[in-house]
Amino acid sequence: MSVGRPHRCQKRGGAAFVASFLCWCLCLLAVNALFVADAMARPKAKTPEPVMVPELELTGGRKLLYKGSISSQKQVRGRGSFWGKLLDVVAGEPEFHDLITPYDVVTDSRGRIIVTDPGAGGIDIFDFARHKFKFISRRKEKDGLVSPQCVAVDAADNIYVTDSYSGKIFVFDANGKFRRVIGSLKGGEGYFKRPTGIAVDSKAQRIYVTDTLRHKIFVLDMQGHVLQDFGRRGTAPGEFNYPTELRMEGKDLLVVDAMNFRVQVLDRAGNFKYMVGSRGNSTGQMFRPKGIGMDSEGHLYVAEGLSDTVQVFDRQGRLLYYFGQPGTGFGEFQLPTGLFIDREDYVYVVDSYDRRVEVFQYFGVER
Repeated sequence: MSVGRPHRCQKRGGAAFVASFLCWCLCLLAVNALFVADAMARPKAKTPEPVMVPELELTGGRKLLYKGSISSQKQVRGRGSFWGKLLDVVAGEPEFHDLITPYDVVTDSRGRIIVTDPGAGGIDIFDFARHKFKFISRRKEKDGLVSPQCVAVDAADNIYVTDSYSGKIFVFDANGKFRRVIGSLKGGEGYFKRPTGIAVDSKAQRIYVTDTLRHKIFVLDMQGHVLQDFGRRGTAPGEFNYPTELRMEGKDLLVVDAMNFRVQVLDRAGNFKYMVGSRGNSTGQMFRPKGIGMDSEGHLYVAEGLSDTVQVFDRQGRLLYYFGQPGTGFGEFQLPTGLFIDREDYVYVVDSYDRRVEVFQYFGVER
């Protein structure tokens, strides 16, 4: 009895079995590699060394505590599931977006952290609560975002970003979808010479933006029409010399008057209220003032790019304390730029050259 060739179905079944067996072997090897890697990553049994977390003890029971830093999309993922780790072993870990040269930061009502990154030509949205990340970029568009500088959000979490290169303001909705451009003229150029700081008053339906090269602040409606402007070049109260960052705190506008080496506090009509700072490189003085913010007790925070510190003043302009020093460690900076303080007194400082955002929390006097 002669033995003929196997039937096609038998042949395919044999090949499928071999393929399934090989796949099973690969998965087994991957699982084994995952367990081996996990075992190797575990520390050997020994007495753990204490981790020193920077903390400043301040007067009256106040304190400032270092909480951590943000530098990459990878941090948003969390620890991940077993199957997620297995997939990374089999298929390789995906590429994650890292901060390149971050500049400004703000948080929205959802607790998301929004960072402008002119080095990457876009905006990073970190959503740690939902383990989501989004990068917004419009470099390739006709009306493109080239050099995003400062960022603000309105009551609906729409995102407003100044572009110092194009002279425009870009608006995105809460999901990061592009909505419109403010200040785009018919010829394609921007209305603003160099828009930098931005703040949004949702209740009054107003947008405030500093035009650094015009030495003034413009007030717009929500459609982008100019309603008024205030300020001119000079050194007197209410005058500016290259104003940059801008924050809205209650009824006040905080303005970094960069080349007058001070921060001015105005009301929303542009009337002068008070100022802090003077030119110099000593503690309590300013030479490269950058980001600004105000905590729940009305203390004014100013990022100082020359000394790589954040200085904290009271309303009388007296220096209360400062934190930071040059470096890459916990609570250290290399050119701090943007600064934002949320309702829980979390203090976000953009550490530009270290490619990260450092997070602190201020604890005031208990009431």
